[in-house]
Amino acid sequence: MTNRNDEIERLFRTHYARMRRLGIAILHDSDLARDVVHDIFASLLKAPDLSAVTCGYLLMAVRNRCFNHIRDCGIRYRIMARYLLDNGEYVGEKWPDEETIASIYSIIRSDISPQARRIMELRFSQEMPFARIAAEMGISETAVYRHLSHALRIIRQKLSENG
Repeated sequence: MTNRNDEIERLFRTHYARMRRLGIAILHDSDLARDVVHDIFASLLKAPDLSAVTCGYLLMAVRNRCFNHIRDCGIRYRIMARYLLDNGEYVGEKWPDEETIASIYSIIRSDISPQARRIMELRFSQEMPFARIAAEMGISETAVYRHLSHALRIIRQKLSENG
């Protein structure tokens, strides 16, 4: 076990600076880049074999995790912009207030299909990415997005009707 920890420490000391610089270059956020690199090294602790871990492998891991983060943020932003936040009346207000939250939960219980409710729970309560939701539910990522889009459209429409 000590040899394994020594090998991970050697990889860390040798490649950390370069990996973090790449993360910063992609994400433009030094703290987030640090977190990405640390997550990669944390995953190495669970890896069965370190013999294939090279500088190229580590840099590719940083690149992929950074792009995954950007993709996930982009999806969240598009959903919020398209279905929730493009209505200018909410800007500057403390929104949603308790009454609006109660209305949203009521709409979810009464007007959203069970499958879409489950998708909303996994996405917003458990913060699962679309790919994991799709795998867990046995549907495509596109279907997850469509169910979520439809549910959010219903919520938005019902909130508009109720004032």
